[in-house]
Amino acid sequence: MFKALADVTRRAILDELTEQDGQTLFEVCARLASKHGLASSRQAVSQHLDVLESAGLVRTRREGRYKFLHIDTAPLEPIVERWLTERPGR
Repeated sequence: MFKALADVTRRAILDELTEQDGQTLFEVCARLASKHGLASSRQAVSQHLDVLESAGLVRTRREGRYKFLHIDTAPLEPIVERWLTERPGR
């Protein structure tokens, strides 16, 4: 998961899915180009999405010929609990 989060493009993809969940690959590519100045090809973005999906941070849903992308923050919860939750004695 940390390797998936280490890349700036993958973090931008997650930012975009946080802002607007359920986008298609085309929508993600357009938002990356317009908002982040990242002119990655659809194939490159698709490869980044594969890494994010393998890490459990992105889920996909098919509807007809469209594939919708959804962020899944569940894998991040143990990290938040371990290091960001307030603990007694701090």
